[in-house]
Amino acid sequence: MHINVNAYKGLPVTYNKGLYRLRFKLKESNMLIVSDNIKALKLALNSTWHHRRLLEDYIRRDLTFLYALNPVKVKPGMPTIVKLATEAAEKAEVGPMAAIPGALAELVARDIKPYSRLTAMVENGGEIFAYSKKPLNIGVYAGFSPVSGRFGFKLEAEDFPIGIATSSATVSHALSFGEADAVIVFSDSSALADAAATAICNSVRGEDVEASVQGGLEKAEDIEGLRGVLIVRNNYVGIVGKLPKFLNIKGNLEEMFKAGKVVLL
Repeated sequence: MHINVNAYKGLPVTYNKGLYRLRFKLKESNMLIVSDNIKALKLALNSTWHHRRLLEDYIRRDLTFLYALNPVKVKPGMPTIVKLATEAAEKAEVGPMAAIPGALAELVARDIKPYSRLTAMVENGGEIFAYSKKPLNIGVYAGFSPVSGRFGFKLEAEDFPIGIATSSATVSHALSFGEADAVIVFSDSSALADAAATAICNSVRGEDVEASVQGGLEKAEDIEGLRGVLIVRNNYVGIVGKLPKFLNIKGNLEEMFKAGKVVLL
């Protein structure tokens, strides 16, 4: 079912299995909004614009925030998106911009939750924050790894709310100092998951692939607030903590790549 609604300025809204979906881009943000209430989609557009404007206004006043590769301190008057990313980055010991995509997903999801009776999910380029009273399935794209597109996760009602983030040295255009095909992090916060995924991916490096994955797992254990972490590099997969239920899937790799490493199935 394909719906064109004037309120969404011609953007394509689709409806399937009780959920409305809207994908749109706003500058660097590649957003997927999922809700059982079509009104939440319009609110998500406004929320994305609002939080991005506050972020851009702040960066113009403080360029160090944009370029910092190490944590910065929380300052009075920081807008919510900046403060959330700053706090998450400090826990993961990375620069604050590493947490911005996840922070934006989390804040937009919070904003649309009151309008969504069953499901409110926001993905921003592979970083997800979701509330749901019904199960959701997600698939993972892990670059050229042999396991790419072959596994995913079934998120049950007890898993929500949940933050999910991915980082990759072989898929993403984001700055990475590591060599992982994919690092998938589950947390109560997608801002923290985003920052942690970057930090963990940076730790996966070296010619010894198995040892590099172990190094990433050790980094994950040092970051407080994570539920579980999965690391993929070549044929090696490492897991620490508690992950949602695994799914064996036959992924559409082209669709996953376009979606930004994670796709709602």
